[in-house]
Amino acid sequence: MSRKEIRFDVKTSPGMVSVEEALSMVLSVVNELGCQSKPVLKCLGQVLAENIVAPFDIPPFDNSAMDGYAVRADDIVSATSETPALLRVIGEVSAGGLSQAQVKPGTAVRIMTGAPLPEGADTVVPFEYTNELSREVGSWIGEEIGIFASLSPGANVRRAGEDMRRGELVIQRGTLLRPAHIGVLASIGRRTVTVIRRPVVGILATGNELLAPGRALSRGKIYNSNSYSLASQVMECGGIPKLLGIALDETEQLSKAVRAGLECDLLITSGGVSVGDYDAVKRVLAAEGEISFWTVRMKPGKPLAFGIFRRRDGSVVPHLGLPGNPVSSMITFEVFARPAILKMMGATNLARPRIVAVMEDTLVNKDHRRIFARVMVNKQGGKYFAKLTGPQGSGILTSMVKANGLAVIPETAERVEPGDNVEVIMLAEDSI
Repeated sequence: MSRKEIRFDVKTSPGMVSVEEALSMVLSVVNELGCQSKPVLKCLGQVLAENIVAPFDIPPFDNSAMDGYAVRADDIVSATSETPALLRVIGEVSAGGLSQAQVKPGTAVRIMTGAPLPEGADTVVPFEYTNELSREVGSWIGEEIGIFASLSPGANVRRAGEDMRRGELVIQRGTLLRPAHIGVLASIGRRTVTVIRRPVVGILATGNELLAPGRALSRGKIYNSNSYSLASQVMECGGIPKLLGIALDETEQLSKAVRAGLECDLLITSGGVSVGDYDAVKRVLAAEGEISFWTVRMKPGKPLAFGIFRRRDGSVVPHLGLPGNPVSSMITFEVFARPAILKMMGATNLARPRIVAVMEDTLVNKDHRRIFARVMVNKQGGKYFAKLTGPQGSGILTSMVKANGLAVIPETAERVEPGDNVEVIMLAEDSI
């Protein structure tokens, strides 16, 4: 059977949908994945699947916040640099140790940061408010220390439970774990924690012209950059990419490659979704799966197929057929695949931050599609300004390298002039 004979039937296929309609269809198919128990240090960026309750007080005991002397505040009420309070040193305690000494009137215990506060003491005087630094003594035990400052009771003392109380909910289920959360988990002795697992995303490039990086470049061929861009985008939002290689624009081989990717949680292909004779992805999706749409009212990224494949057990694998042009591939991933992956991971915030910026260039919207223009955003005088990264062709991958945002031009806007306000999806917040 020739390629022309098995061409995807445009007349009977779904029509062009809006960006919102397309995203809604994608998100309606993907679901939060199951849970897994993992070492806490490997859970950064994942969503917590259990409530974390403090099993004991943190800190578990009153301890010193400074290196200094544990004293009774009543003993240093009148202390000044001219008339220091003189206290007898009856012991010393370091972090991890315990002092058997009891601080009574007129006495002090030399103490290090983190050490338990001795019985009877209620205040810690830092070394710099004593005469320790001006004296050379091998051991302070039995010696007098001069205190130069009057401090309130509780000064430089970390009270038991001031951070967490036993039985308190300290991290709620559904929290995206950041470095501070990992530290809290370790502080209560947790070695493992239950999280929503990361989705495995299969990435398959299609096209007779593609070569894997590292092979000799021959005439008429180009290197497969899409798989690497997409894999990096998958990792950036927390997924696990699985590279499935390159499939030729031939239905039988493509069908075999797709079936190999059905063990993944999400399948992404690049190329093969426009209306050419050799664009096989839609044909395979129509023949072996179910197709929801294959064109979206956006630029770049109009040829975008979405549907599902079914495994033998009846379970569903969502499939996004992204355009082959590298910029179109990356932008459609941002708009559709990224939110889908985040939803699979249990995230509640699926959108990138957006700002309003003053446009510095002219953009013309000839065919009433939503334009996602690559821009560099700068902040000047409290305002954001957006400038095009240069030519906006969907094959100019360096335009994505130069961009820290995507200016969103509505379908209803025929043109944008310098000075007009535009909404910008920020791709790299730390760059402004």
